[in-house]
Amino acid sequence: MPRRIEKIRESGRDELHAQEKELTEQIFRLRFQLSTGQAEALKRLRDAKKDLARVKTHLRAQELNGAAGEQNAGHAKPAQEKPAARPKVKAKESADEKPAKKDKGTSKKKTGKA
Repeated sequence: MPRRIEKIRESGRDELHAQEKELTEQIFRLRFQLSTGQAEALKRLRDAKKDLARVKTHLRAQELNGAAGEQNAGHAKPAQEKPAARPKVKAKESADEKPAKKDKGTSKKKTGKA
């Protein structure tokens, strides 16, 4: 397993995108094999899913590192602060507006018997 991670880390962005596409197609094919009852497909499917996750994780890390590098390469911009969250205020019901009662149909009907 460490060899797989090393191989992914050494790969370039284009290679990783190609590997991602290849693994996605492989997972698609393995799902069909699994539905036909081939036992070996289950292990290969698990491995392919894990490899795909590794590739996607590494691509995302490269993307974030590249974006952080671009931000820091230029002049330093102050980080934009998000405005403080305002507390939610519940609207009060006026005396005129009363919530409508729901008729659940549980009242007994009069049968007309005396």
